[in-house]
Amino acid sequence: MRLEELSVNGELHPLEPFFPANACLLMLGSFPPKRERWKMEFYYPNFQNDMWRIFGCVFFNDKDYFLTSDHKSFCEERIRSFLVEKGIALSDTAREVVRLKDNASDKYLEVVRTIDIHSVLKELPDCLAIVTTGQKATETLLTLVDAVPPAVGCCTEFMCDGRLLSFYRMPSSSRAYPKPLEEKVAVYRKMFEELNMI
Repeated sequence: MRLEELSVNGELHPLEPFFPANACLLMLGSFPPKRERWKMEFYYPNFQNDMWRIFGCVFFNDKDYFLTSDHKSFCEERIRSFLVEKGIALSDTAREVVRLKDNASDKYLEVVRTIDIHSVLKELPDCLAIVTTGQKATETLLTLVDAVPPAVGCCTEFMCDGRLLSFYRMPSSSRAYPKPLEEKVAVYRKMFEELNMI
């Protein structure tokens, strides 16, 4: 992308999509926080975000499983290896945003450019399910596909390019979302059980 193509005040997504060749599940968030909040160069990098604690609880009964030995950061190598083993792809629904306020809140993200969901699914031929991890991600995906929005913790199905896909709407892993970690873990565990991934 040429520099002049960036919107005024626009911010391009700083990470490449993570697409294991065997991915059967695509997880879509909204957009990363500002880099000063990162603890690693990967998805869900904010230490105050509980996604990797949720994964630790669901798959290993240990919320600290994906933390570094000093418990001050996330172990990116362990996370990447796990995702490849399980066939979980990660991306975000927005490729370019404008932050309406100087924070990481989805509420103040204006999506300027979305992912190309059709191109993404071509890269993930074995993908059978898409999960959105929050309201902004769900709203953005619904502008790209013809689907009935599922309730939080639930699933609907839709067709995209001749492929039947399950569409899960999971609670946000942000601590700004008012739900205890244990409740979020239970909802994510149910999804992974339904997908026969645990």
